Amino acid sequence: MLEKIREGSQGPVAKIILGAVILSFALAGIGSYLGQTTEQPVAEVNGVKISQTEFNRAYQNERNRLEQQFGEYFTQIAADPNYMAQIRQGVIDRLVQQELQSQLAAELGLRVSDDTVRKTILELPYFQLGDKFNNDRYLQVIRQMNFQPDTFREYLREDMTRSQLVSAVAGTDFALESELKSAIALQQQTRSIDYLVINKESLADNVEVSEQEVSDYYDLNASQFLSPELISVNYVELKAENIVVGSVTEEDVKASYEQNKAQYVEPEKRRVSHILIDNSEDDDAAKAKVDALYAELQQGADFAELAESSSDDIVSAEMGGDLDWIERDVMDPAFEDAAFSLEAKGDFSEVVASEFGYHIIKLTDIQPQQVKPFDDVKADLRAELERAEKIDAFYDKQTEMGAIAFEISDRLDDAAEVAELEVQSTPLLALNALPEPLNTPAVITALTSVDLLEDKVNSEVIELGDEHIVIVRINEHQPASTKPLSDVSEQIKTRLVNDKTSELAKDKARSLFAEIQAGKSLNDIATEQGLTLRQESQLNRQSFAVSPAIVTQAFKMAHPAGTAVVDVVDLNNGDAAIVALNSVTDATVTGDIDPQAKQSITMAQANKNYMVFIESLKAKAELNLPVVEQAAE
Repeated sequence: MLEKIREGSQGPVAKIILGAVILSFALAGIGSYLGQTTEQPVAEVNGVKISQTEFNRAYQNERNRLEQQFGEYFTQIAADPNYMAQIRQGVIDRLVQQELQSQLAAELGLRVSDDTVRKTILELPYFQLGDKFNNDRYLQVIRQMNFQPDTFREYLREDMTRSQLVSAVAGTDFALESELKSAIALQQQTRSIDYLVINKESLADNVEVSEQEVSDYYDLNASQFLSPELISVNYVELKAENIVVGSVTEEDVKASYEQNKAQYVEPEKRRVSHILIDNSEDDDAAKAKVDALYAELQQGADFAELAESSSDDIVSAEMGGDLDWIERDVMDPAFEDAAFSLEAKGDFSEVVASEFGYHIIKLTDIQPQQVKPFDDVKADLRAELERAEKIDAFYDKQTEMGAIAFEISDRLDDAAEVAELEVQSTPLLALNALPEPLNTPAVITALTSVDLLEDKVNSEVIELGDEHIVIVRINEHQPASTKPLSDVSEQIKTRLVNDKTSELAKDKARSLFAEIQAGKSLNDIATEQGLTLRQESQLNRQSFAVSPAIVTQAFKMAHPAGTAVVDVVDLNNGDAAIVALNSVTDATVTGDIDPQAKQSITMAQANKNYMVFIESLKAKAELNLPVVEQAAE
């Protein structure tokens, strides 16, 4: 099994999924790498508990991802409690899946090496500046995700280990040519249908809702009418970039330049060409070949022509062996030493051995070491000095603010005053609707703590990013409570009317369907009931002109044999429909299959197999699912 996993993880589909796994965790944010906790777990997988804190962090990360995706529209989406309940349940399901995968990976002895983790970190674009890994950027990003380097590496190792299992399932999938053509033919199949819709709104006059029914519904479903927990927050926000400092003089800039002149030294660069002879298959033959080429060069042969005709570095060979400019500590050490030991333009080295084979190196140009002039760097240096002053001032103010907020814990005015800031306030809002900079896991955790909710004290200094902190206190708090019946009675009445009219529409549709089964035609029913008979002669699976429920049902119905096949469909909006399938037109697939269609079908098959894989893990596991359902409410 281990061999199959290793083989599967090398396929192109597997690499796509592996990349998606790493990309999704990097764009969405990860949260803290958590240890054991005494909190009530949201789920239990084979005795391993998934903590409430872990769920909260993962849920907040998912919210952040959705906010980035939908922007200002997310507030409208988040107002739907059913949608947000689905999001919460999805987060818990994902945590359960990850734990199942981690346990199976541990059982199989799978582990990602330190070198692989390091290479992945170096290659992730989120840690790069100018297409190169930047350590400061790396530390900044993982710090914002509440990670230390060691815990981040372990989280990434665990995530990559799980992805090996996903890759094995996806990477070993393939589809035969006949299967692909059959799938495409099904996708392109069209069907001819007639249908009529029984609109629930047309039956509203036949519905009455009593006050007792409203009251009974309210009593049975009181949890649906909760007003959300609301909170008003006072806070002081300090950012280094907003601090005003004294102006930096020209003399300050010049003094800093002289003190740090070594930083503005541009190292020597050399432009070189090379001839490479690969020795991976036959070292003796490679050595003999490169020695012969070296002898030709000594006798006056043209270096560029020999590189073009004989070098195994195909890319540089087309340009006469040119490798462009190089600096120290970039190339293979042996190659580099030889290149930088050449004295004059036009000189070429003796044969040099490296891990890639044998080289002959020619020096084509030299750019000596030089110091950047003051005028070229003074603007950047001034900005750097100003930022340094702001950072120094920031930490002084942070220290004073934290001390005052702790000593005088019943208000924020004094802490704001020492930092020359103003106390800002929010109106009463739900926790998930707090504005920046309060809509972060660290702040929300503080606002839901006993100290702030019950003792009404200031929070500790909360770090939000580099040189960016906030201190918060609760101004007003309204716990979640059930709305009075008077406030929701109209809402309940509308819902009951909707439910009753929908039931009438479904009953009527089934009654009319019975008449069709008794011998009436769909056209006769439409005429008698004053309904519109609609037709779709070439309905396809991607049609948006017809209700999705009708499209789905039409493609589930058996092929008609002489007479139309008729069935009833309940629509998502509460209406009902009667559908008659008249004929089916199969598509014919000829010629080569489009690569994009092939990939789409293969990926769909891989996703299906992945879900089967997950369900098989669940079937064998001991899951405490009632806890999961409760946490999703």
